[in-house]
Amino acid sequence: MSGHSKWATIKHKKGALDAKRGKIFTRLIKEITIAARQGGDPDGNPRLRTAVAAAKAENMPADNIKRAIQRGTGELPGATYEEISFEGYGPGGVAIIVDCTTDNRNRAVSEIRHAFSKNGGNLGEPNSVRFMFTKKGVIAVSKDAADEDKLTGIVLDAGGEDLNDEGDTWEIITDPGAYEAVAQAVRDAGIETVMSEITMVATNYTKLEGAPAAQCIRLLEALEDHDDVQNVYSNFDMDAKQLEEVAG
Repeated sequence: MSGHSKWATIKHKKGALDAKRGKIFTRLIKEITIAARQGGDPDGNPRLRTAVAAAKAENMPADNIKRAIQRGTGELPGATYEEISFEGYGPGGVAIIVDCTTDNRNRAVSEIRHAFSKNGGNLGEPNSVRFMFTKKGVIAVSKDAADEDKLTGIVLDAGGEDLNDEGDTWEIITDPGAYEAVAQAVRDAGIETVMSEITMVATNYTKLEGAPAAQCIRLLEALEDHDDVQNVYSNFDMDAKQLEEVAG
């Protein structure tokens, strides 16, 4: 079971169960603020448009979105954020990328390094693992929500690249440029998604079992729980049942 969509699906389920909406909102607000530096009009700013769509999907109030945009454009005062990306290896040699948005670079570097070392990983140099990943749009749909043939037709007609069987879900893969059109086509068809995002998909995977698998999940969760972390990508691969158990 490839890690990128299954782990993302579990994160969404855990987020709902653990009532982490406040943390989700914080991440989304940071992304909107950063994106708005390139212009406050979503129609002319693809990154902002994607961030606003993600915020609306989480039912963020319109006023929160507006204020985040205004902080990004400088119309309202706010924290000054910078983006930092970390690359490294987890247990079993799993490749990991961590994207952060922080107002304190030194703190972020120290704490992310500590999370890696405490959980059996180590930070690498820039570009040490990024070459193993490609940016893609990923949309997961429960098999109960859509028939394969119908969904395939919708995805291909909208410009999607592929539809994969991931156990209890269908995984739609798109080029980043086609992501919005495909996601909209799925919504227009009345099909509910389990998760939908532009992410980094690994070109090859590292199989984990037993103790290294459990340790890798602990590292990923430690990184996800950090206040400055926006996204975590990895190329781990493990049995779906074990993934559910260790992530539970």
